[in-house]
Amino acid sequence: MSLGDLDEATQVFTQVRPRLFGIAYRMLGSAAEAEDLVQDVWVRWQTYDRDRVDHPAAFLATTTTRLAINNLQSARVRRETYVGPWLPEPIDTGADPYLGAETGNALEFAVLMLLEKLTPTERAAYVLREAFDYPYGQIADILGSNEPAVRQLVSRARKHVAGERKAPVSTTAQRELLATFISAARSGDLAALEKLFADEVASISDGNGARQVSRRAVVGAARVARYIAAFSAWWWDGVEVRFIPANGQTAAVLHRGDETLAVLTIDASPDGIEQVLWMMNPEKIAAVG
Repeated sequence: MSLGDLDEATQVFTQVRPRLFGIAYRMLGSAAEAEDLVQDVWVRWQTYDRDRVDHPAAFLATTTTRLAINNLQSARVRRETYVGPWLPEPIDTGADPYLGAETGNALEFAVLMLLEKLTPTERAAYVLREAFDYPYGQIADILGSNEPAVRQLVSRARKHVAGERKAPVSTTAQRELLATFISAARSGDLAALEKLFADEVASISDGNGARQVSRRAVVGAARVARYIAAFSAWWWDGVEVRFIPANGQTAAVLHRGDETLAVLTIDASPDGIEQVLWMMNPEKIAAVG
């Protein structure tokens, strides 16, 4: 391979890399795993006979998607040993040049959590169609399928997401609710907390076995309010809050001194807060913190 050939390969890959990362992250829900996967695609691209490739962007997207499907299948096996609930890894979408360069569809935590319940192929079809607007025919080529089958995959995935999630509030309302929730949580005001919640609100904590992190979801407005109030007197002492745009919504990075305690966000509908998501696994929140 000549230096000129490698320079051209690098240029082509660099141009399409934001999309490759966007596909991989939405498929895997992990920025670290997505970065590793995109690096694997880069290695394969360097060594591939590129003279055989008529459409490099399509080839690289296909390679990324197929590797992500394989990775997702093995990731589900690994997550069986994960301690407690598993939540997607947060990404600062205000600072991240990759996800910021693409549509925000299929990026919110609530959607990524619902996509976890799909088959890897359904998830791939949904991501390619909803987040990147690939034509059905091209998705069929990527998945080694046919167009009618892909339309069915996307339809099933859409119905699952729409059926499991209430219509979200605006980004402004979501930020205001998050700030109000933090204020009520700090004070331990049971009535104020319960007033913010939808009836079946769930508080979900991802700590992978970390101390003082709940290993089960807490569900129901009264139960979640009592749960939050129970640690208000001591947990929030000295905690500083920094708001960031994470996964297209507002999240709060919670610090105490130099330690990042959590990345906290909410998903809300017109009925109130539907989910309180506490991301507390140090490995997942290090980059955002």
